[in-house]
Amino acid sequence: MITVREKSPAASYAYAMLGGVETRSVSPVFIGRAEEFAALTEALARAASGDPQALLIGGEAGVGKTRLVERFVATAERRDAVVAVGSCVEIGADGLPFAPFPTALRALRRALPEEMAAACAGQEGELARLLPELGEAHRDATDEHSIARLFELTGRLLERISAERVVVLVLEDLHWADASTRHLLAYLFRTLGSGRLMVVGTYRADDIHRRHPLRPLLAELDRLRTVTRVELDRFNHDEVGRQLAGILAETPDAALVDEIFDRSDGNAFFVEELARSLECCGDSSGLTESLRDLLLVRVEALPEHAQRIARLVAEGGSHVEHELLAAVAGLAEDDLDAALRAAVGAHLLQPAPDTDGYRFRHSLVREAVSDDLLPGERTRVNRRYAEALEADPSLVRDDERTTRLASYWYAAHDAAKALPAVLRAAVEARRRYAYSEQLRLLERAMELWDDVPDAVLATLRPFDYAEVYPASGCDPENTPLRYLDVMAEATVAAHFGGDRKRALAISRKAMRVLAAEADPLREAWFLVQRSRLVQGLDKGDGWEELAAAQELVRGLPPSPVQADVLTNVASWRALHQPGPQALSDSDRAVEYARLVGDEYIELHARLTRGWLVADAGGVEDGLAEMYEVRDRAEQLHLMNLLGRVSINLPSSLEAMGRSLEAVAAADHGIEICHSHGLADSGAWVYANQSQSLFSLGHWPQSETAAASAARLALGPRAKGLAALRRTELAVARGDTAEAEEQLALVRRYFGHRDPQHQHVIDPVRHGMVLAASQGRLTEARTAFEALAGAGFPPGTQRYALPLLRTAAMIEADARGLPAAEADRPELLALIRRYTKNLPMLVPVWAAHGVFIDAELARAEGTDTPGHWARAAEAFDPLDRPYELAQIHRRWAESLLIAPGDRSTATALLHRAREVAHRLGARPLTEAVEQLAARARITLDGPGAAPGPDAAIHPAAPAAVPAAGSPDRPTGDEQDPAIAAVASFGLTPREQDVHRLVAAGHTNRRIAEELFISPKTASVHVSNILAKLGVSSRGEAAALAHRLRLYPAA
Repeated sequence: MITVREKSPAASYAYAMLGGVETRSVSPVFIGRAEEFAALTEALARAASGDPQALLIGGEAGVGKTRLVERFVATAERRDAVVAVGSCVEIGADGLPFAPFPTALRALRRALPEEMAAACAGQEGELARLLPELGEAHRDATDEHSIARLFELTGRLLERISAERVVVLVLEDLHWADASTRHLLAYLFRTLGSGRLMVVGTYRADDIHRRHPLRPLLAELDRLRTVTRVELDRFNHDEVGRQLAGILAETPDAALVDEIFDRSDGNAFFVEELARSLECCGDSSGLTESLRDLLLVRVEALPEHAQRIARLVAEGGSHVEHELLAAVAGLAEDDLDAALRAAVGAHLLQPAPDTDGYRFRHSLVREAVSDDLLPGERTRVNRRYAEALEADPSLVRDDERTTRLASYWYAAHDAAKALPAVLRAAVEARRRYAYSEQLRLLERAMELWDDVPDAVLATLRPFDYAEVYPASGCDPENTPLRYLDVMAEATVAAHFGGDRKRALAISRKAMRVLAAEADPLREAWFLVQRSRLVQGLDKGDGWEELAAAQELVRGLPPSPVQADVLTNVASWRALHQPGPQALSDSDRAVEYARLVGDEYIELHARLTRGWLVADAGGVEDGLAEMYEVRDRAEQLHLMNLLGRVSINLPSSLEAMGRSLEAVAAADHGIEICHSHGLADSGAWVYANQSQSLFSLGHWPQSETAAASAARLALGPRAKGLAALRRTELAVARGDTAEAEEQLALVRRYFGHRDPQHQHVIDPVRHGMVLAASQGRLTEARTAFEALAGAGFPPGTQRYALPLLRTAAMIEADARGLPAAEADRPELLALIRRYTKNLPMLVPVWAAHGVFIDAELARAEGTDTPGHWARAAEAFDPLDRPYELAQIHRRWAESLLIAPGDRSTATALLHRAREVAHRLGARPLTEAVEQLAARARITLDGPGAAPGPDAAIHPAAPAAVPAAGSPDRPTGDEQDPAIAAVASFGLTPREQDVHRLVAAGHTNRRIAEELFISPKTASVHVSNILAKLGVSSRGEAAALAHRLRLYPAA
């Protein structure tokens, strides 16, 4: 049996009481919609094949959306699909958080109880926020990623339950959707990638005005190729005639069809209403002109009791439970049944499909009846609802009670009753991670505050929890709730709900209120919030606010607020100003957290301290503390902390050069993030793992991890980090277009107002490589000098050392270019000074230092095989194949130029080429092959490669033997410099000209030196440029210097 809509056992009374009353739609015939119906059934077929589908059905009110969906649902059931339907509801001005999802999930649970239990296993405490029947929701500390966790788990639930059979999820009336529903729907449409799932949403297109909150969602979904929009048009003349024939059970007169078509303009619901009005009046002469009057015609034709019931149901919300309606109506049971029979028989009301209650057959009629109420009448009706629900809370479902009670009291204009109810509803919304709805309720509370008597305000108590704020010294049992407390909660709700601008505005208003009070703890708390917000909005780095907060709490008795301030200060310094002061701050934060007994804050502070201790050289102690924090966070089920340690631990391990351990720690973190729905944290972990895999030379796996990071990333910085990993891969592979595209994304996502070393140094490094590779040396130098101006303090070495190596490499490659000579000594001195000042406390940092020394020597033309042998020795045990291959290439080059051991150079080139080819590092592969070609070393063909055991002998600096000495190579052992020159095919005269070009001579000077005409010199220079494959005299000169073709030049 396939369940379409949930019908609880209690719902049987409403259906039984109505007995034989006809409750079907007025028209029994389904008219038209062939194309739209085909789109739905085709999508169903694709979903059945394992390709999730999403469709949005739009159209004006009354055009026939529900009728189309009902027909499709029946078809889907016949094809053995499980169909679950949920509707967005309107309760006064409020929407229930996630309104359609509990109803739909209940239907799935009743239809597939075992599958649902298996899909929810282990996450019942989180998913209970959507479906309370799953158990008690976890009471973990909330954070801005809480709602993302819930969304991820919901998506996974739907994927699991649709793994083996087709599931159709229908969400109706999205024009009434609350913000949380809209956000969840957008997330599902973006991320669902597996399962036999089809999601169908309906909305009123004519309600979507320019400022309607659904409009941005529709625009976003239009950009997704996975979402199909289906727009329903009005019926044409022929379709109206067929609809009337179905309603009247006879062929209508042509004149009647013409009149109703003209009056209804093809709107299917208006056709039905006009036909019903025709039945009431007997002919068309009594039909009203006003649409509103048309909708009220059949209401006014009902008995008085039935009209009253219709008005009560209209004001009660999208549906009203039978027992609640009975309590509000105050009618005898028989009279109530009679009134309901009349209203249902007139096709005004119908049993609500998911509750023991009633709803209007069409919301247009409900809106017309509600609008017809007098203001005083509306107030009294809402008061009756509120009083009835307050007297017997069991009249409605638990997950709806607080929101509906708050809405009824608010609409009853009773501020003293409304404020406590609104505050309770806000707490309930937060527990469900419905932060947008919580914010709206809190803003309503602030609106009501001044109208509430002091006696009532004195009874209010602080919220059960909201960050660390309530711990700012107040006594929750005896201290009344303050307006400032509501503002604090609203600040957090706006932040967590994604509306950072609103959060900043509320906190700014709170700071003005605090300016007249002496409350340093609350002021410090708001400053910490503002620091986070300005960073999140890219309006600053947040230090000004943190520094002010630190001053406010200085000298005060220890408190959780003080510990939180110190923890945030330590974390900020660790990211922006790492070093001894940051480490000292983290020690103080741990101390204060322990003094006040706040383990949550203590663990955050310890995590920061762990990575700072490791960066300061206490590698084992620092990493051990980070592992301890991770284990404790798992024991306490602290989601926010688990996400953070899952990110930071692999990052610190990678910084220490322990890439294999970092990959394992990232695997653990990915599992944590996946099992707990920490999508954005998972993106950071994947990005960190991508970096470690890159270091280890597993570039395909690194690329896969980077793609996973990009897929999961929600926040801009996580997206920026994923793009940064892709940039690194593209640069190393020589894919310039991809690298530039990804680097542009990095810069956009990271912003410019909060410069953290981890977000600034690597993008500059990659930009320098791209600029230099395209001949823009000045641009590369400028970027380096601008970044180096701020210096590289201890703690930045993991980013600074590769940057300094890149800067030295670029200068070495540019040696001999006339344009590059002017600033070279100063730049090389700057690189050398910064390298000397950075700590080399772990092997990988020391290895980078040796590599930088070798590149600086190459940039000055003084490098020897010994420089590169030492660099190779430093990198050899570190599992860094890419850097080692780069070193092998330079080592081989120095051996060939020295000259040195040609067999060792050959082995080095083979190894460098093998690694570069395996990695897909095209620029390195080409550089190795070009060097081999110039040295006439064969890398391809049988017998070309040395055996795996071929020795590479460490080389020491060697003097070049004098001409004619026994050690000078002869015959087959020709001088490699001469061999390299010959490999370009230069004639002896061209070699002479090239030597003088390398010395910086003009054509006239060359002509004078060689006793030829300037024109002949120019011809020689053109031939040389063509043979060398360069485009300018400067590049020809640089090539000569780089390869040391003419040592005397």
